[in-house]
Amino acid sequence: MLKDQLQEVEKRIQAACDRAGRKREEVTLIAVSKTKPVETLQEAYDLGVRIFGENKVQELTAKYEALPKDIHWHMIGHLQTNKVKYIIDKAELIHSVDSLKLAETIEKEAAKHDLIADILVEVNVAEEESKFGMKMEEVIPFVEKVSAFPHVRVRGLMTIAPFVEDPEENRSIFADLHKLYIDIKKKNHDNDTVSVLSMGMTNDYEVAIEEGATMVRVGTGIFGARNYVV
Repeated sequence: MLKDQLQEVEKRIQAACDRAGRKREEVTLIAVSKTKPVETLQEAYDLGVRIFGENKVQELTAKYEALPKDIHWHMIGHLQTNKVKYIIDKAELIHSVDSLKLAETIEKEAAKHDLIADILVEVNVAEEESKFGMKMEEVIPFVEKVSAFPHVRVRGLMTIAPFVEDPEENRSIFADLHKLYIDIKKKNHDNDTVSVLSMGMTNDYEVAIEEGATMVRVGTGIFGARNYVV
């Protein structure tokens, strides 16, 4: 079952890349494994998955200890400043940086470990009340400030689009974020640093790819519906 779902997602990513005239290797698939047990992640690992996304610090750290060490862990959920220290040396990429205070904490914890933390700026493109993330106009000033931090590297942008029945409704959101991403790339003198646009989930990742996503975060499409009773 997992194998079939993974193949189906892979096929859809390829088809979306073909439609957009993009190469398959331009898009990284993140298997969103929140609430899923270690056994399920191991099964995905055995099928070749190496990049997993977790929403909760506690889950990420527990799975990090239990699973093979060549896995690339991404922190995709909202991150509280007091939890940064637990994942700073475990998460390869933090997708959900939405405030200067959080960026400052990441800088401080990364300095302690003598490492450079790669982050994405979370942008609330649709300005939904219920979602975290910066407004579009706040992003460039924020990136300019954080670029002075020696232990933090802004790798790009991330958004969680509204949940919609018809993914086409999110196309303009993805297109707007792609424009902002290109603007930041142009402003960034060290051009290779900004190379990640994380947008699109199970419901709308094909449209996101057509609009320029370089990372898609797929959970239900790979693992099936989540059990929130856990």
